[in-house]
Amino acid sequence: MLKKAGAERVSETAAEELRRTLEEVALKVGREACILAAHAGRKTVRAEDVRLAARRMIRE
Repeated sequence: MLKKAGAERVSETAAEELRRTLEEVALKVGREACILAAHAGRKTVRAEDVRLAARRMIRE
């Protein structure tokens, strides 16, 4: 991902740190998406829940 973002070279530690960071963010988005689905009276998390949760995370 870092190379796709324009990095010429990427250390293993940088790649690992990006993986850890993205996993943390994904878990937060997932939790928020679950809350949104439950608020809508659903057990199923939909793509729209994930999109809205991600938008909310970006605003913070």
